[in-house]
Amino acid sequence: MKKMFLTSSVNFVAKDIAKYFGVTKNLKLLFITTAVEVEEGDLQWLKDDREALVNVGFNVSDYTITGKNKIEIRNDLEKTDIIYFSGGNTFYLLQQIQKSNCVDIIYEVVNKGKIFIGSSAGSVIAGPDIYPVYMVDEVKKAPNLVNYKGLDLVNFVIFPHWGSEYFKSEYVNEKTIKYAYTENDSLVLLNNYQFIIIEDDTYKIINW
Repeated sequence: MKKMFLTSSVNFVAKDIAKYFGVTKNLKLLFITTAVEVEEGDLQWLKDDREALVNVGFNVSDYTITGKNKIEIRNDLEKTDIIYFSGGNTFYLLQQIQKSNCVDIIYEVVNKGKIFIGSSAGSVIAGPDIYPVYMVDEVKKAPNLVNYKGLDLVNFVIFPHWGSEYFKSEYVNEKTIKYAYTENDSLVLLNNYQFIIIEDDTYKIINW
């Protein structure tokens, strides 16, 4: 059974997600930080997300897709219980996934039952297409991006951090309206205190 948890910021909802696991102690979680490799600043939000997952009992190991090949990634994903994709730059994350040629590997292991947790960019990447966030993220940080096709694990695109003060101007402006709000994509607007549970082909939004 496919099981996924998509969040805007896992720091705010980790305790609630943990309830769906029953026992979290010693569950191995691969904390994939590829998306932050082009981000600047102290990345306190990343530290908070990681700490929140540790605090609810997950056995967290840091990981990046960058520089690894398809065989290495398959082996590493198969050894963990949970795949976690952090926030950061969505376009850079997709670029590195494309470089490692591992889209089909991620798709396969998740559909076979490997648990997927995404936060912000890590949630956006789960959809069929990341183009709707073109004006929200910095595509220039991924100069070798081949296309905008996501992992296609869900049939909708997450707009993370909806309603937060920082993102208001990013989501509601003339350019974003032109690129994102079309009939081509199904959008889910997700605030920091919500998360989505996906089980096979059904999903529900949980309010914190």
